[in-house]
Amino acid sequence: MTIHLLPVNSILNPRDLGGITGLDGRKIKTHRLLRTGTLTHISNDDIQFLKNYGLTTIIDLRSKTESKEHPDPQIEGVENISLPLSDEEGTLGGSQDLSREGELYHHDPHAAFKMMCTHYRDHVIKKHDQNTVRQVLKILANNEKGATLFHCTEGKDRTGFVTLFLLYILGVDLETIRQDYLISNSVLTSYRTARDKKFETAGENLIFRSNMRILSSASDSFFDTVLLTIEEQYQNMDAYLRNVVNVTPKLRDRLCELYLEEK
Repeated sequence: MTIHLLPVNSILNPRDLGGITGLDGRKIKTHRLLRTGTLTHISNDDIQFLKNYGLTTIIDLRSKTESKEHPDPQIEGVENISLPLSDEEGTLGGSQDLSREGELYHHDPHAAFKMMCTHYRDHVIKKHDQNTVRQVLKILANNEKGATLFHCTEGKDRTGFVTLFLLYILGVDLETIRQDYLISNSVLTSYRTARDKKFETAGENLIFRSNMRILSSASDSFFDTVLLTIEEQYQNMDAYLRNVVNVTPKLRDRLCELYLEEK
């Protein structure tokens, strides 16, 4: 599959979804849908790159606390929209989460894995999270020109969750969507290595470091948790999108018209 990494140095996991094949063999347009991690440390050069790239909208999927403590840049001509995917405050593996789960992370090598599966399941079934996906799709359906960037902290979990439904609506097959999700592991290699080294230097034990690697990893199991939860609770993906996220044929056609190239 096509991997279109953005040539920026100060943004985690920066990708353009353009080039992925969707409905009827039509490819997703470039310069339209960008998925990334945090923009907190974005450089002036990378801001200029995004402006030149056609950026018009930033959708922040992080919690209100994260957004307040580490705000997105205010870029001239770019609209900033905060739409937290989860109603919980904080990010998995953030300082608040580590404090709450610290004991488990040091003694149970499977603690992070079980917690992540729970969070992915919650994203599917919680009305707040469902509504966030619905709102993102509505925003995209009204953006006729320019690039929309949506992001969380690492550009992996919350961003990946939204991307799953967006790509599916655009007609991308599930295996390609899975591979796009898993690509975060290779893109984030340097970040994950540095993070692990920091924990090792701080004297953290191997169980803790193993849990932290899970929190910074994309996993087939997490992806399958979404699919299995949808199948168990809502019959199938199409029914979930139709009956829960309110994706009408009109909305689907609109998104395909805006974001897929002509045949």
